[in-house]
Amino acid sequence: MTESHYAGIVTDRRHLDAHKVIDLVVDRGTWESWGEPSDRRSASPAYRSALERARERTGVDESVLTGRGSIGGVAVALVVSEFGFLGGSIGEVAGGRVVRAIERATSERLPVLALPASGGTRMQEGTPAFLEMVAITGAVLAHKAAGLTYLVYLRDPTTGGVFASWGSLGHVTWAQPSALIGFLGPRVYAGLHGEAFPDGVQTAENLHRRGLIDAVFPIEQLAARISDVLGVLADSADSADSADSADGADTSGAGHDAEPVSDAWHAVVTSRSSDRPAVYDVLGRTDVAILRGDGPICLALCRFGTHVTVVIGHDRARQGAGELITPTDLRSVRRAFAFAADLRLPVVTFIDTPGAELSVAAEEGGLAGEIAQCTAELIRLPVPTVSVLLGQGAGGAALALFPADWRIAAADAWLSPLPPEGASVIVHHDTDHAAALADAQRIAAAALVADGTVDRVVDLTATDGPARLRAVIGEALDARSRPSMRRRTRTPGGDR
Repeated sequence: MTESHYAGIVTDRRHLDAHKVIDLVVDRGTWESWGEPSDRRSASPAYRSALERARERTGVDESVLTGRGSIGGVAVALVVSEFGFLGGSIGEVAGGRVVRAIERATSERLPVLALPASGGTRMQEGTPAFLEMVAITGAVLAHKAAGLTYLVYLRDPTTGGVFASWGSLGHVTWAQPSALIGFLGPRVYAGLHGEAFPDGVQTAENLHRRGLIDAVFPIEQLAARISDVLGVLADSADSADSADSADGADTSGAGHDAEPVSDAWHAVVTSRSSDRPAVYDVLGRTDVAILRGDGPICLALCRFGTHVTVVIGHDRARQGAGELITPTDLRSVRRAFAFAADLRLPVVTFIDTPGAELSVAAEEGGLAGEIAQCTAELIRLPVPTVSVLLGQGAGGAALALFPADWRIAAADAWLSPLPPEGASVIVHHDTDHAAALADAQRIAAAALVADGTVDRVVDLTATDGPARLRAVIGEALDARSRPSMRRRTRTPGGDR
Protein backbone atom coordinates (compact mmCIF):
# COMPACT_ATOMS: atom_id res chain seq x y z
CA MET A 1 0.00 0.00 0.00
CA THR A 2 1.31 3.43 -0.91
CA GLU A 3 1.01 6.94 0.48
CA SER A 4 -2.06 7.52 -1.72
CA HIS A 5 -3.93 4.98 0.41
CA TYR A 6 -4.18 7.69 3.06
CA ALA A 7 -5.45 10.49 0.82
CA GLY A 8 -8.39 12.23 2.45
CA ILE A 9 -10.14 15.51 3.08
CA VAL A 10 -7.91 17.92 4.94
CA THR A 11 -9.76 20.05 7.48
CA ASP A 12 -8.51 22.48 10.11
CA ARG A 13 -7.74 20.26 13.08
CA ARG A 14 -4.93 22.34 14.55
CA HIS A 15 -6.66 23.06 17.84
CA LEU A 16 -8.85 20.08 18.63
CA ASP A 17 -9.32 19.39 22.32
CA ALA A 18 -8.19 16.06 23.74
CA HIS A 19 -11.67 14.51 23.79
CA LYS A 20 -12.22 15.31 20.11
CA VAL A 21 -8.82 13.82 19.28
CA ILE A 22 -9.79 10.61 21.06
CA ASP A 23 -13.13 10.53 19.22
CA LEU A 24 -11.34 10.83 15.87
CA VAL A 25 -8.77 8.14 16.55
CA VAL A 26 -10.36 5.47 18.76
CA ASP A 27 -13.03 2.99 17.64
CA ARG A 28 -16.44 4.19 18.77
CA GLY A 29 -17.47 2.96 22.21
CA THR A 30 -14.08 1.50 23.17
CA TRP A 31 -12.50 4.36 25.16
CA GLU A 32 -11.68 3.62 28.82
CA SER A 33 -10.23 6.53 30.77
CA TRP A 34 -7.33 5.92 33.13
CA GLY A 35 -7.82 9.31 34.75
CA GLU A 36 -6.76 9.73 38.37
CA PRO A 37 -7.65 12.39 40.97
CA SER A 38 -5.12 15.19 41.18
CA ASP A 39 -3.74 16.39 44.52
CA ARG A 40 -3.23 20.19 44.58
CA ARG A 41 -2.70 20.73 48.30
CA SER A 42 0.88 21.91 47.91
CA ALA A 43 0.07 24.52 45.24
CA SER A 44 0.10 28.21 46.05
CA PRO A 45 -3.25 30.05 46.11
CA ALA A 46 -2.47 31.84 42.83
CA TYR A 47 -1.44 28.58 41.14
CA ARG A 48 -4.53 26.76 42.46
CA SER A 49 -6.64 29.55 41.02
CA ALA A 50 -4.98 29.19 37.62
CA LEU A 51 -5.54 25.42 37.71
CA GLU A 52 -9.20 25.89 38.60
CA ARG A 53 -9.72 28.32 35.73
CA ALA A 54 -8.05 25.85 33.36
CA ARG A 55 -10.31 23.07 34.63
CA GLU A 56 -13.44 25.16 34.13
CA ARG A 57 -12.36 26.26 30.66
CA THR A 58 -11.43 22.78 29.35
CA GLY A 59 -13.58 20.40 31.37
CA VAL A 60 -10.54 18.28 32.27
CA ASP A 61 -8.47 18.20 35.45
CA GLU A 62 -4.98 18.13 33.91
CA SER A 63 -3.01 18.71 30.73
CA VAL A 64 -3.02 15.04 29.69
CA LEU A 65 -5.69 12.39 29.35
CA THR A 66 -4.69 8.73 29.46
CA GLY A 67 -6.53 5.51 28.83
CA ARG A 68 -7.05 2.64 26.46
CA GLY A 69 -9.20 2.08 23.40
CA SER A 70 -9.28 0.06 20.22
CA ILE A 71 -7.96 1.31 16.89
CA GLY A 72 -8.96 -0.93 14.03
CA GLY A 73 -9.91 -3.54 16.59
CA VAL A 74 -6.48 -3.55 18.30
CA ALA A 75 -6.21 -2.40 21.93
CA VAL A 76 -3.94 0.64 22.36
CA ALA A 77 -2.93 2.83 25.31
CA LEU A 78 -3.17 6.56 24.58
CA VAL A 79 -1.50 9.62 26.11
CA VAL A 80 -3.28 12.72 24.78
CA SER A 81 -2.29 16.30 25.59
CA GLU A 82 -4.92 18.96 26.29
CA PHE A 83 -3.28 22.17 25.09
CA GLY A 84 -6.12 24.27 26.47
CA PHE A 85 -5.05 23.34 30.01
CA LEU A 86 -2.14 25.70 30.73
CA GLY A 87 -0.67 25.18 27.27
CA GLY A 88 -0.49 21.41 27.67
CA SER A 89 2.41 21.93 30.07
CA ILE A 90 3.71 19.05 32.16
CA GLY A 91 3.89 19.33 35.93
CA GLU A 92 4.30 16.69 38.61
CA VAL A 93 0.69 15.48 38.43
CA ALA A 94 0.59 15.34 34.63
CA GLY A 95 4.04 13.75 34.45
CA GLY A 96 3.12 11.10 36.98
CA ARG A 97 -0.05 10.36 35.03
CA VAL A 98 1.94 9.83 31.83
CA VAL A 99 4.47 7.57 33.59
CA ARG A 100 1.76 5.41 35.17
CA ALA A 101 -0.09 5.10 31.86
CA ILE A 102 3.02 3.91 30.03
CA GLU A 103 3.91 1.53 32.84
CA ARG A 104 0.38 0.10 32.79
CA ALA A 105 0.59 -0.32 29.02
CA THR A 106 3.86 -2.20 29.47
CA SER A 107 2.33 -4.44 32.13
CA GLU A 108 -0.70 -5.16 29.94
CA ARG A 109 1.44 -5.61 26.79
CA LEU A 110 -0.28 -2.76 24.93
CA PRO A 111 1.24 -0.52 22.26
CA VAL A 112 1.30 3.16 23.18
CA LEU A 113 0.17 6.05 21.01
CA ALA A 114 1.35 9.47 22.26
CA LEU A 115 -0.38 12.59 20.92
CA PRO A 116 1.47 15.54 22.48
CA ALA A 117 0.49 19.19 22.06
CA SER A 118 2.43 21.10 24.66
CA GLY A 119 4.55 24.09 25.46
CA GLY A 120 6.80 21.88 27.60
CA THR A 121 7.55 21.99 31.31
CA ARG A 122 5.14 23.85 33.62
CA MET A 123 6.97 26.97 34.74
CA GLN A 124 4.86 27.36 37.91
CA GLU A 125 6.43 24.14 39.26
CA GLY A 126 10.01 24.61 38.09
CA THR A 127 12.64 21.91 38.54
CA PRO A 128 10.40 19.17 39.97
CA ALA A 129 8.22 19.44 36.85
CA PHE A 130 11.32 19.59 34.66
CA LEU A 131 12.54 16.27 36.07
CA GLU A 132 9.28 14.58 35.12
CA MET A 133 10.70 14.45 31.58
CA VAL A 134 13.37 12.08 32.86
CA ALA A 135 10.80 9.85 34.53
CA ILE A 136 8.64 9.76 31.38
CA THR A 137 11.67 8.97 29.23
CA GLY A 138 12.55 6.08 31.54
CA ALA A 139 9.03 4.69 31.25
CA VAL A 140 9.18 4.89 27.45
CA LEU A 141 12.56 3.13 27.37
CA ALA A 142 11.27 0.33 29.62
CA HIS A 143 8.23 -0.03 27.36
CA LYS A 144 10.42 -0.33 24.27
CA ALA A 145 12.81 -2.71 26.03
CA ALA A 146 9.82 -4.99 26.62
CA GLY A 147 9.47 -5.29 22.83
CA LEU A 148 6.37 -3.08 22.68
CA THR A 149 5.49 -0.40 20.14
CA TYR A 150 5.64 3.33 20.93
CA LEU A 151 4.09 5.58 18.27
CA VAL A 152 3.99 9.39 18.28
CA TYR A 153 1.74 11.86 16.47
CA LEU A 154 3.00 15.41 17.08
CA ARG A 155 0.21 17.99 17.24
CA ASP A 156 0.31 21.77 17.04
CA PRO A 157 2.27 22.95 18.95
CA THR A 158 4.82 20.56 20.47
CA THR A 159 7.81 22.32 21.99
CA GLY A 160 10.22 22.39 24.92
CA GLY A 161 10.82 19.47 27.21
CA VAL A 162 7.92 17.43 25.82
CA PHE A 163 9.45 17.51 22.34
CA ALA A 164 12.89 16.88 23.84
CA SER A 165 11.70 13.73 25.66
CA TRP A 166 8.63 11.60 25.00
CA GLY A 167 7.73 13.51 21.82
CA SER A 168 10.97 12.43 20.13
CA LEU A 169 11.24 8.77 21.14
CA GLY A 170 8.73 7.14 18.80
CA HIS A 171 9.50 4.02 16.85
CA VAL A 172 7.52 5.88 14.21
CA THR A 173 6.90 9.63 14.43
CA TRP A 174 4.16 11.40 12.48
CA ALA A 175 2.95 14.99 12.66
CA GLN A 176 0.05 17.29 11.95
CA PRO A 177 0.35 19.53 8.86
CA SER A 178 1.78 23.00 9.58
CA ALA A 179 2.28 22.11 13.24
CA LEU A 180 4.75 24.23 15.19
CA ILE A 181 7.35 21.76 16.43
CA GLY A 182 10.64 22.77 17.99
CA PHE A 183 12.76 22.83 21.11
CA LEU A 184 12.48 26.52 22.00
CA GLY A 185 9.11 28.19 21.47
CA PRO A 186 9.19 31.20 19.12
CA ARG A 187 7.85 33.60 21.78
CA VAL A 188 10.64 32.64 24.18
CA TYR A 189 13.24 32.93 21.41
CA ALA A 190 12.02 36.41 20.45
CA GLY A 191 11.98 37.52 24.08
CA LEU A 192 15.53 36.30 24.71
CA HIS A 193 17.12 37.35 21.42
CA GLY A 194 15.13 40.42 20.47
CA GLU A 195 14.21 39.06 17.06
CA ALA A 196 11.77 36.55 15.61
CA PHE A 197 12.76 32.97 14.97
CA PRO A 198 13.25 32.42 11.21
CA ASP A 199 10.09 31.36 9.39
CA GLY A 200 9.66 27.79 8.18
CA VAL A 201 12.18 26.14 10.52
CA GLN A 202 9.99 24.88 13.34
CA THR A 203 7.37 23.26 11.14
CA ALA A 204 6.31 19.65 10.74
CA GLU A 205 7.08 19.82 7.02
CA ASN A 206 10.63 21.07 7.55
CA LEU A 207 11.37 18.42 10.16
CA HIS A 208 10.00 15.82 7.76
CA ARG A 209 12.36 17.04 5.04
CA ARG A 210 15.19 16.73 7.56
CA GLY A 211 14.31 13.09 8.28
CA LEU A 212 13.20 13.72 11.86
CA ILE A 213 9.53 12.93 11.17
CA ASP A 214 8.38 9.98 9.08
CA ALA A 215 5.24 11.53 7.56
CA VAL A 216 2.96 14.54 7.83
CA PHE A 217 -0.79 14.07 7.45
CA PRO A 218 -4.07 15.29 9.00
CA ILE A 219 -5.40 13.61 12.08
CA GLU A 220 -8.36 12.20 10.15
CA GLN A 221 -5.91 9.74 8.60
CA LEU A 222 -4.25 8.70 11.86
CA ALA A 223 -6.59 5.81 12.70
CA ALA A 224 -5.96 4.23 9.29
CA ARG A 225 -2.20 4.58 9.71
CA ILE A 226 -2.25 3.09 13.19
CA SER A 227 -4.53 0.27 12.05
CA ASP A 228 -2.15 -0.60 9.20
CA VAL A 229 0.93 -0.62 11.43
CA LEU A 230 -0.64 -2.57 14.29
CA GLY A 231 -2.37 -4.92 11.87
CA VAL A 232 0.96 -5.98 10.35
CA LEU A 233 2.58 -6.20 13.79
CA ALA A 234 -0.25 -8.24 15.32
CA ASP A 235 1.29 -11.59 14.38
CA SER A 236 4.93 -10.69 14.97
CA ALA A 237 5.53 -12.93 18.04
CA ASP A 238 7.30 -15.58 15.97
CA SER A 239 9.61 -12.96 14.48
CA ALA A 240 10.47 -11.69 17.97
CA ASP A 241 11.26 -15.15 19.28
CA SER A 242 13.57 -15.86 16.34
CA ALA A 243 16.05 -13.21 17.50
CA ASP A 244 16.69 -14.73 20.91
CA SER A 245 19.47 -17.15 19.92
CA ALA A 246 23.01 -16.57 18.79
CA ASP A 247 24.34 -18.22 15.63
CA GLY A 248 22.36 -20.12 13.00
CA ALA A 249 23.05 -23.04 10.75
CA ASP A 250 24.56 -22.42 7.32
CA THR A 251 21.81 -22.86 4.74
CA SER A 252 23.66 -21.30 1.83
CA GLY A 253 23.37 -24.41 -0.29
CA ALA A 254 19.80 -23.71 -1.42
CA GLY A 255 19.31 -23.89 -5.19
CA HIS A 256 18.98 -20.79 -7.35
CA ASP A 257 15.69 -19.85 -9.01
CA ALA A 258 17.42 -18.44 -12.09
CA GLU A 259 20.73 -18.44 -13.92
CA PRO A 260 22.68 -15.35 -12.85
CA VAL A 261 23.77 -12.97 -15.59
CA SER A 262 27.49 -13.10 -16.33
CA ASP A 263 27.71 -10.21 -18.82
CA ALA A 264 28.33 -7.34 -16.41
CA TRP A 265 27.63 -4.48 -18.81
CA HIS A 266 24.38 -6.13 -19.92
CA ALA A 267 23.39 -6.29 -16.26
CA VAL A 268 24.18 -2.59 -15.80
CA VAL A 269 22.08 -1.60 -18.80
CA THR A 270 19.07 -3.78 -17.95
CA SER A 271 19.09 -2.73 -14.30
CA ARG A 272 18.55 0.87 -15.40
CA SER A 273 15.38 0.11 -17.36
CA SER A 274 12.46 2.27 -16.26
CA ASP A 275 9.94 -0.59 -16.44
CA ARG A 276 11.92 -2.89 -14.20
CA PRO A 277 10.16 -4.14 -11.01
CA ALA A 278 11.09 -1.98 -8.02
CA VAL A 279 10.75 -2.19 -4.25
CA TYR A 280 7.03 -1.32 -4.13
CA ASP A 281 6.29 -4.03 -6.71
CA VAL A 282 7.90 -6.59 -4.42
CA LEU A 283 6.14 -5.34 -1.29
CA GLY A 284 2.73 -5.48 -2.96
CA ARG A 285 -0.47 -4.15 -1.41
CA THR A 286 -1.29 -6.68 1.31
CA ASP A 287 0.46 -7.38 4.61
CA VAL A 288 2.36 -4.11 4.31
CA ALA A 289 2.29 -0.74 6.10
CA ILE A 290 4.33 2.08 4.59
CA LEU A 291 6.03 4.10 7.33
CA ARG A 292 7.88 6.49 5.04
CA GLY A 293 7.19 6.41 1.32
CA ASP A 294 7.95 9.85 -0.04
CA GLY A 295 11.71 9.87 -0.44
CA PRO A 296 14.57 7.92 -2.05
CA ILE A 297 14.42 5.35 0.76
CA CYS A 298 11.23 3.50 1.64
CA LEU A 299 10.58 2.36 5.22
CA ALA A 300 7.81 -0.17 5.82
CA LEU A 301 6.52 -3.09 7.81
CA CYS A 302 5.89 -6.15 5.66
CA ARG A 303 5.08 -9.81 6.17
CA PHE A 304 7.09 -12.37 4.19
CA GLY A 305 5.64 -15.82 4.74
CA THR A 306 5.07 -16.01 8.50
CA HIS A 307 7.62 -13.30 9.33
CA VAL A 308 6.79 -9.66 10.07
CA THR A 309 9.80 -7.57 9.11
CA VAL A 310 11.08 -4.01 9.00
CA VAL A 311 11.78 -3.15 5.35
CA ILE A 312 14.30 -0.56 4.21
CA GLY A 313 14.51 -0.15 0.46
CA HIS A 314 15.88 2.15 -2.20
CA ASP A 315 13.16 3.76 -4.33
CA ARG A 316 14.58 3.64 -7.86
CA ALA A 317 11.90 5.90 -9.35
CA ARG A 318 12.64 8.80 -7.01
CA GLN A 319 16.38 8.42 -7.46
CA GLY A 320 15.86 8.33 -11.24
CA ALA A 321 14.04 11.65 -10.94
CA GLY A 322 17.09 13.16 -9.23
CA GLU A 323 16.19 12.66 -5.57
CA LEU A 324 19.37 10.90 -4.45
CA ILE A 325 20.22 9.51 -1.03
CA THR A 326 21.43 12.05 1.53
CA PRO A 327 22.78 11.88 5.09
CA THR A 328 19.25 12.71 6.27
CA ASP A 329 17.87 9.60 4.54
CA LEU A 330 20.52 7.42 6.14
CA ARG A 331 19.66 8.77 9.58
CA SER A 332 16.11 7.57 8.92
CA VAL A 333 17.55 4.15 8.09
CA ARG A 334 19.33 4.04 11.43
CA ARG A 335 16.09 4.87 13.24
CA ALA A 336 14.46 1.97 11.41
CA PHE A 337 17.26 -0.33 12.59
CA ALA A 338 16.56 0.74 16.17
CA PHE A 339 12.84 0.13 15.65
CA ALA A 340 13.57 -3.42 14.48
CA ALA A 341 15.92 -4.11 17.37
CA ASP A 342 13.41 -2.83 19.94
CA LEU A 343 10.53 -4.87 18.56
CA ARG A 344 12.81 -7.85 17.75
CA LEU A 345 11.73 -7.92 14.12
CA PRO A 346 13.89 -9.18 11.23
CA VAL A 347 15.20 -6.58 8.79
CA VAL A 348 14.93 -6.90 5.01
CA THR A 349 16.82 -4.39 2.87
CA PHE A 350 16.35 -3.75 -0.86
CA ILE A 351 19.32 -2.32 -2.73
CA ASP A 352 18.67 -0.47 -5.99
CA THR A 353 20.70 2.72 -6.23
CA PRO A 354 22.97 4.55 -8.69
CA GLY A 355 24.76 6.01 -5.66
CA ALA A 356 24.31 8.62 -2.97
CA GLU A 357 24.08 12.34 -3.56
CA LEU A 358 27.44 13.94 -4.32
CA SER A 359 27.25 17.55 -3.17
CA VAL A 360 28.68 20.08 -0.74
CA ALA A 361 25.60 19.66 1.46
CA ALA A 362 26.04 15.88 1.55
CA GLU A 363 29.71 16.19 2.48
CA GLU A 364 29.03 18.75 5.20
CA GLY A 365 26.11 16.68 6.42
CA GLY A 366 28.40 13.74 7.12
CA LEU A 367 27.48 11.38 4.26
CA ALA A 368 30.53 9.14 4.70
CA GLY A 369 29.97 8.87 8.44
CA GLU A 370 26.31 7.99 8.00
CA ILE A 371 27.22 5.24 5.51
CA ALA A 372 29.74 3.87 7.99
CA GLN A 373 27.24 3.96 10.86
CA CYS A 374 24.51 2.27 8.79
CA THR A 375 26.90 -0.49 7.76
CA ALA A 376 28.11 -1.01 11.32
CA GLU A 377 24.63 -1.00 12.83
CA LEU A 378 23.30 -3.46 10.24
CA ILE A 379 26.22 -5.81 10.97
CA ARG A 380 25.54 -5.81 14.70
CA LEU A 381 21.73 -5.86 14.67
CA PRO A 382 20.52 -8.51 17.15
CA VAL A 383 17.80 -9.74 14.75
CA PRO A 384 17.88 -11.84 11.55
CA THR A 385 18.66 -9.88 8.39
CA VAL A 386 18.13 -10.42 4.66
CA SER A 387 19.48 -8.13 1.95
CA VAL A 388 18.14 -8.15 -1.61
CA LEU A 389 20.27 -6.80 -4.45
CA LEU A 390 17.34 -5.69 -6.58
CA GLY A 391 19.12 -3.91 -9.43
CA GLN A 392 21.81 -1.25 -9.33
CA GLY A 393 24.21 -1.50 -6.40
CA ALA A 394 26.57 1.45 -6.67
CA GLY A 395 28.80 2.82 -3.96
CA GLY A 396 28.38 3.39 -0.26
CA ALA A 397 24.61 3.82 -0.47
CA ALA A 398 24.43 0.18 -1.59
CA LEU A 399 27.03 -1.08 0.86
CA ALA A 400 25.16 0.45 3.81
CA LEU A 401 22.23 -1.96 3.26
CA PHE A 402 24.13 -5.03 2.03
CA PRO A 403 25.73 -6.99 4.92
CA ALA A 404 23.15 -9.55 6.06
CA ASP A 405 22.77 -13.11 7.28
CA TRP A 406 21.21 -14.03 3.95
CA ARG A 407 21.86 -12.29 0.65
CA ILE A 408 19.59 -12.57 -2.38
CA ALA A 409 20.14 -11.03 -5.82
CA ALA A 410 18.09 -10.50 -8.94
CA ALA A 411 19.68 -12.44 -11.80
CA ASP A 412 20.81 -9.23 -13.51
CA ALA A 413 21.69 -7.17 -10.44
CA TRP A 414 25.18 -5.88 -9.70
CA LEU A 415 27.32 -4.47 -6.89
CA SER A 416 30.23 -2.10 -7.39
CA PRO A 417 32.23 0.60 -5.57
CA LEU A 418 31.12 3.09 -8.25
CA PRO A 419 28.99 2.96 -11.39
CA PRO A 420 31.23 1.51 -14.14
CA GLU A 421 31.44 4.91 -15.83
CA GLY A 422 32.91 6.40 -12.65
CA ALA A 423 35.40 3.57 -12.33
CA SER A 424 36.45 4.16 -15.93
CA VAL A 425 37.08 7.84 -15.23
CA ILE A 426 39.34 6.91 -12.30
CA VAL A 427 41.33 4.26 -14.15
CA HIS A 428 41.32 5.55 -17.75
CA HIS A 429 40.31 9.22 -17.41
CA ASP A 430 37.30 8.63 -19.68
CA THR A 431 34.04 6.68 -19.69
CA ASP A 432 34.85 4.63 -22.79
CA HIS A 433 36.14 1.66 -20.79
CA ALA A 434 33.07 1.27 -18.56
CA ALA A 435 31.93 -2.05 -20.06
CA ALA A 436 35.37 -3.64 -19.85
CA LEU A 437 35.87 -2.49 -16.28
CA ALA A 438 32.45 -3.84 -15.28
CA ASP A 439 33.59 -7.30 -16.30
CA ALA A 440 37.03 -6.93 -14.76
CA GLN A 441 35.61 -5.79 -11.43
CA ARG A 442 33.37 -8.89 -11.14
CA ILE A 443 30.26 -6.88 -10.33
CA ALA A 444 27.60 -9.09 -11.97
CA ALA A 445 25.39 -11.61 -10.18
CA ALA A 446 27.20 -14.60 -11.67
CA ALA A 447 30.49 -13.46 -10.16
CA LEU A 448 28.84 -12.63 -6.84
CA VAL A 449 27.41 -16.15 -6.67
CA ALA A 450 30.67 -17.78 -7.70
CA ASP A 451 32.68 -16.10 -4.95
CA GLY A 452 30.05 -16.69 -2.25
CA THR A 453 28.96 -13.07 -1.88
CA VAL A 454 25.34 -13.90 -2.79
CA ASP A 455 23.39 -16.94 -1.53
CA ARG A 456 20.36 -17.06 -3.82
CA VAL A 457 19.37 -15.72 -7.25
CA VAL A 458 15.85 -14.89 -8.46
CA ASP A 459 14.64 -13.85 -11.93
CA LEU A 460 12.95 -10.59 -11.01
CA THR A 461 11.85 -9.90 -14.60
CA ALA A 462 9.79 -13.10 -14.89
CA THR A 463 6.01 -12.73 -14.83
CA ASP A 464 5.89 -13.93 -11.24
CA GLY A 465 9.26 -12.39 -10.33
CA PRO A 466 8.15 -10.09 -7.46
CA ALA A 467 5.88 -12.77 -5.95
CA ARG A 468 8.63 -15.36 -6.20
CA LEU A 469 11.10 -12.99 -4.54
CA ARG A 470 8.68 -12.48 -1.65
CA ALA A 471 8.48 -16.25 -1.22
CA VAL A 472 12.27 -16.62 -1.31
CA ILE A 473 12.68 -13.94 1.37
CA GLY A 474 10.22 -15.89 3.54
CA GLU A 475 12.16 -19.09 2.93
CA ALA A 476 15.41 -17.38 3.90
CA LEU A 477 13.89 -16.21 7.18
CA ASP A 478 12.53 -19.71 7.81
CA ALA A 479 15.97 -21.22 7.25
CA ARG A 480 18.02 -18.69 9.18
CA SER A 481 16.45 -17.88 12.52
CA ARG A 482 19.58 -16.60 14.30
CA PRO A 483 21.76 -13.61 13.47
CA SER A 484 25.38 -14.25 12.56
CA MET A 485 27.98 -11.48 12.45
CA ARG A 486 30.39 -13.89 10.77
CA ARG A 487 28.08 -14.36 7.79
CA ARG A 488 27.30 -10.66 7.59
CA THR A 489 30.98 -9.74 7.26
CA ARG A 490 32.05 -12.54 4.91
CA THR A 491 34.11 -11.54 1.90
CA PRO A 492 34.66 -13.22 -1.49
CA GLY A 493 36.59 -16.41 -0.98
CA GLY A 494 36.56 -15.96 2.79
CA ASP A 495 35.20 -18.20 5.52
CA ARG A 496 31.43 -18.41 5.02
